[in-house]
Amino acid sequence: MSSERVAIVCDALRCACRLDVMAFKPGNVSFDSPGHDMRATDFLVAAAYTARALADDGTTLGRAVRNAVTASVRATGCNTNLGIVLLGAPLAHAALWQREGESLRTSLGRVLNGLTIDDAVQVFAAIRIAQPAGLGHSAEHDVDDVPAVTLLEAMQFASVRDRIAYEYTHEFVDVFEFGLPLLRAYRQRWQSLAWAAVGVYLALLGRIPDTHIMRKFGADRAHSVSAAARALESGFKACENPATFAPELKKFDRELKQNGVNPGTSADLTVACLIALLLEHA
Repeated sequence: MSSERVAIVCDALRCACRLDVMAFKPGNVSFDSPGHDMRATDFLVAAAYTARALADDGTTLGRAVRNAVTASVRATGCNTNLGIVLLGAPLAHAALWQREGESLRTSLGRVLNGLTIDDAVQVFAAIRIAQPAGLGHSAEHDVDDVPAVTLLEAMQFASVRDRIAYEYTHEFVDVFEFGLPLLRAYRQRWQSLAWAAVGVYLALLGRIPDTHIMRKFGADRAHSVSAAARALESGFKACENPATFAPELKKFDRELKQNGVNPGTSADLTVACLIALLLEHA
């Protein structure tokens, strides 16, 4: 493994996380809008540690996730980026071990199918360290238990209630078949990855009820937020200059944050799209 490839993967992860807080995604933390007791700088600090851990070519995916979450929580004192780590780890490993002439997604498939029981052990430990809000308990393969299945098998069980787990079991279908093409189209149209990320975020949130919201507030709230996002996206994508739509985005942002609603899964999927784009470009 060349040090150049490791550096490329690390840079892609950090750049994607910076774009995440540059983009004004309603309900999420950004440079222009703190929230949920966090600021944009918390995410940037976490990203610095996360990128180094996930770009480590000398460790397994599960241990990279655990190292990233441990370092991130220690540096910020809270869970800022568990979802980003869980989605970023397979993409990073796919890029690190990508073969000559192989697509990133094909390499990703090899990574996912090669996940082990120890990967599950390490990821379960990382989730316990992060203590994400609204996690709850499961009758089977609960994160407080010692897993006896591979990480992919555990994700299969969780995929009905968690969209990040769904990505693992469907080779990141929302990233590669929906979000990434849209991200490219918006970037070409507006010449801005940050505004393109906003467009992808609204599209994902409108298309897929956010499972973070669902766990915390229930299905009805998740579906109502998705409906609002669809209405907002319709106006946003019609803009020649997306900056002119900022007042509507800010209004939706205030409404969500006043009610403690954070579409975190949609944000994490958006970051995964950014990571994939930057890795493919690199």
